Amino acid sequence: MKSRDEKRWGIASHLILIILSLLALLPFILLIVASFTDNATAVTEGYSYFPSKWSLDAFVYIGRNAAMIFRAYGITILVTVIGTALGLIITTLYAYMLSKKRLPGRTALTIFVVITMLFNGGLVPTYIVYASIFHIRNTIWALIIPSLLMNGFNVILVKNYFENSIPAELYESARIDGAGELFIFARIALPLSKPILATVGLLMGIAYWNDWQNGMYYLDDASLYSIQNILNQINQNISYLASSGVSGVSMVDLPTTTIRMAIAFVGILPILIAYPFFQKNFAKGITMGSVKG
Repeated sequence: MKSRDEKRWGIASHLILIILSLLALLPFILLIVASFTDNATAVTEGYSYFPSKWSLDAFVYIGRNAAMIFRAYGITILVTVIGTALGLIITTLYAYMLSKKRLPGRTALTIFVVITMLFNGGLVPTYIVYASIFHIRNTIWALIIPSLLMNGFNVILVKNYFENSIPAELYESARIDGAGELFIFARIALPLSKPILATVGLLMGIAYWNDWQNGMYYLDDASLYSIQNILNQINQNISYLASSGVSGVSMVDLPTTTIRMAIAFVGILPILIAYPFFQKNFAKGITMGSVKG
C-alpha cells in the first residue's frame, strides 16, 4: 500500500506532466487549426483555436503545386533514408573505435571530433570545398554529404553509450572465445545499442527532413529540391505576389497568412507520423540482465 505522501506526490507529478504535455501539444494544435482558418478571419481576428470561419484555401493553393510537392517528398524521403543510414554507419564505427581506451592516438582522435563541435571552416571555404573538390553542386549528394560529415555530438553520444552502458565483461568474454573486433561490434555492440541508435537516427532523420540550407547553397535545379526547399519557394512566391501588386492577382485570392501555417503543417506531418514508431526504443533497457553471475 502506498502512503499518503506517495499518493500526493504521484498525483502532483502526473498533473505536472499533463501540463507540460499540453504546453508541447497546444502549439501544434494551433498550427493545424490556423492552417484550416479563413485567411481574412486570421488577419482580422488573429489565430484562434475556435475560428469563426473555416477554409481550405491554403491547401487548395498548395494543391495546385501537388506534382512538384510529391516529387519533392520523394527526394526528401530518399535523402533522409540514405543520409540517416550512412550517418549511423559512420557515427557508430567512429564511436566504437573511440570507446576503446587502449586505442593508439585515441586522445588526438577525440580532440579532432570535439574541435568540429566548437569551430567550423566558415560558409565560403565550406562552399568551395563541396562545390570544387567534392563536386556535389546540382546533384542529389548536395542534400546528403554536407550534413553527413559534420556532427561530432552524435559521435560523442554513441561513444559514451558504448563505454558506459554495455558491460565490459561481454567484450572480454567474446575476446576469450576468439572473436575479433568486427564480430564484437556487429554481434554485441550494435544489438545492445538499439536505444541510442534509435535516438541518434531520429535526430539525424529530423535534421535531414528539415534541412533547407544545403538546397539553397548548392542547388539551382528545382527538380532536385527537397520538400523544405519547395515549400520555402512557395512561401516566397506568395510573399512576392502579395507585396509587388502583380496585375490580375487579388489579395483576397492569396491566403498569405494561413498559407504559412499550411506549409509548416505539410512539412512536419511525416515526422509526427513516424515519431511514435521510434519512441519505444528511447528508454528501453536492453542491456539489463546481459551479464549473469
